[in-house]
Amino acid sequence: MPDTKVLKLVPKTQAEVAKPLAPAEQKPVEQKASAAVRPAPQPASARVDQPAPKPERAAQPAARPQLSPEEMLKIYRTMYLSRRLDDKEIQLKNQNKIFFQISGAGHEAVLVAAGMTLKPAYDWFYPYYRDRALCLQLGMTPLEQLLSAVGAEQDPNSHGRQMPSHWGHKKLNIVSQSSPTGTQLLQAVGCAEAGYRFQLIKELDKRAANFQKDEVVYVSLGDGTSSEGEFWEALNTACNLKLPVLFLLEDNGYAISVPVEVQTAGGDVSRLVENFPNLYLQRCDGTDAIESLVAMQRAVDYCRARKGPAFIHAKVIRPYSHSLSDDERLYRPDEERTADAERDPVKRFGVRLIDEGIIDQNGLQKIKDDIDAAVNEAADAALASPQPARETAKLYVYSPNVDPTAKDFDTEDRAQLTGNAGTMVDLINRCLHTEMARDPHVVVFGEDVADCSREQSLDKVKGKGGVFKVTANLQRKFGSARVFNSPLAEANIVGRAIGMATRGLKPVVEIQFFDYIWPAMHQIRNELALMRWRSGGDWSAPLVMRVPVGGYLRGGAVYHSQSGVSTFTQIPGLRVVYPSNALDANGLLRTAIRCDDPVLFLEHKHLYRQTYNKSQYPGDDFMIPFGKAKTVREGKDLSIITYGALVQRSVVAAKQAEQQGISVEIIDLRSLAPYDWDAITATVKKTSKVIVAHEDSLSFGYGAEIAARISNELFEYLDAPVSRVAAMDTFVAYAPQLEDAILPQASDVLAAINSLRSY
Repeated sequence: MPDTKVLKLVPKTQAEVAKPLAPAEQKPVEQKASAAVRPAPQPASARVDQPAPKPERAAQPAARPQLSPEEMLKIYRTMYLSRRLDDKEIQLKNQNKIFFQISGAGHEAVLVAAGMTLKPAYDWFYPYYRDRALCLQLGMTPLEQLLSAVGAEQDPNSHGRQMPSHWGHKKLNIVSQSSPTGTQLLQAVGCAEAGYRFQLIKELDKRAANFQKDEVVYVSLGDGTSSEGEFWEALNTACNLKLPVLFLLEDNGYAISVPVEVQTAGGDVSRLVENFPNLYLQRCDGTDAIESLVAMQRAVDYCRARKGPAFIHAKVIRPYSHSLSDDERLYRPDEERTADAERDPVKRFGVRLIDEGIIDQNGLQKIKDDIDAAVNEAADAALASPQPARETAKLYVYSPNVDPTAKDFDTEDRAQLTGNAGTMVDLINRCLHTEMARDPHVVVFGEDVADCSREQSLDKVKGKGGVFKVTANLQRKFGSARVFNSPLAEANIVGRAIGMATRGLKPVVEIQFFDYIWPAMHQIRNELALMRWRSGGDWSAPLVMRVPVGGYLRGGAVYHSQSGVSTFTQIPGLRVVYPSNALDANGLLRTAIRCDDPVLFLEHKHLYRQTYNKSQYPGDDFMIPFGKAKTVREGKDLSIITYGALVQRSVVAAKQAEQQGISVEIIDLRSLAPYDWDAITATVKKTSKVIVAHEDSLSFGYGAEIAARISNELFEYLDAPVSRVAAMDTFVAYAPQLEDAILPQASDVLAAINSLRSY
């Protein structure tokens, strides 16, 4: 394991004192052994309606770490090892022995410095794909990195499931990383926020075994990633909550072929972020290991002292192309590439060791030869390591330990209904109350979900509790540490929740309207649903996303009536449920909270306060398993398979059909992923004629999968083609007459019944 002792810093001479921040129109100052430093800001005011005081700009004396010759040589070994692993992977790729390569060359110095000042298996790490040297410094071995390159089963990063350099290591607290740039930033903030909230929640004070009082969460990014909106969302929340997040910007001047001045206004990201309150900002030459070490130590100390987040803007180089799929000679002139080569951190540090008399040229060559031999040996071992067996492909799509379709989650037949009947809003709210009381790990947040963010006003106002009042009085009951409002940013909500869930909290978040879930799609599709599978079961993020959905609102129009559930039911790893009444909503939500998978819990807005779907309270342990449909109405002539708002419309149509002598069976799926194929099979065999009805648009809608599978697997039981009732292939309009025409009505269901009956 690497040496992680606290470094001793000694003042430099007066001539070496760091300069103050350069004026905004100038580029960051680059000095051989100093870092331009922003002073620590004063603590923010306790009043939420007052901005934090703006810190003054001032010069700070730089300090030179007092390193022994052995420590200096360790730095070089790790830097050189990182470079040689890059070179070995390039060689293997050219020999068609591996399938992808992306290097960390040119970034080694600042990354080794980061690894020296942070603690593996103590701090938390969200590195991006250039961070090979950091992972080595934290304790990842050359063999482990090359196992990733060859896609071996023993690869601790992803067990052969991701590209190389998508870092992850359970024992070192390196959380599984992915390809989308910037998605790691909000998760890192959520990871740090978990520690923050564990300290605030009294019931969890003695249950936080994997939390440290002064832990730091490291997250890195390239200059191109700073163009992503989630970068700014992450900075905003980290600064607002004063979270101990260390942001390392590794600025090599290019996002593939796009130079930084095209990506960023003014060409300098740190100039744009320097006015964030509570943010400790430093710039350094990231190709200089000693200067980087100074900057890193100060930033880490600032975070450990719980003063807020730190931001280090490290200027590095990219001596190799973006990846082996790229050729930088197509867009970078030779003189620019030559200038970068002169700042090569590995060569510079080797020269420094010789100039300072720490080692001679022969000794340096001996180190290189030893590392080259070790890399070759590791490569041979990696190439000989077996790849994952074909039958393991479906492992870890869902939790291997908790099955929400199992009998343990089925208490439906034992429910004891008591009290006055409540609406869907009432029973969802009550479920949230009882589950938060049962499990202090449950936290609830989203836009407008709290009663009142300014606690001093709670006794003066009735309280918000969500735009539909579903979360009313949760903050009053459980406090602002567990129920709180988020910025108006859906990716922020889901990304932070992933980070919290990774650390053991159970977020139940609200996306205010399904229509606005799309900014969070990267986090849902590429992060949340994939976390367990892509890490081979090492990491997971079980959480619940509550989302009001659907139309029939009178005035909901295009952006408050969407219902595109098939977009989410096709995502492996994500559970999708959709209750049609208050009782089912209570039981399914309780299952969602207690299960170990990410769940999209869809709540139809039109059904929130309907009197026909009210229910008495079923008890605090009432659960409905996922994948268990409900026969709403028995029938013998034909079947309707449906869910959500179409359940009641189908009931109305069935009653009208009964007057014509047609007996209609109605199956409410309740759970869309998974769905109850056994119930579908039974009803098809019983009636031999089937209608699939849903609110989503007809083409490519959810019902298409059900209809296709019935036709494929139950064809011999059918006496007619499978019929579908759905919305038009258009958008929901504001005008009531248009809305009625676009969305499926009871009359449309009745027409389908009559047509199918006469087939």
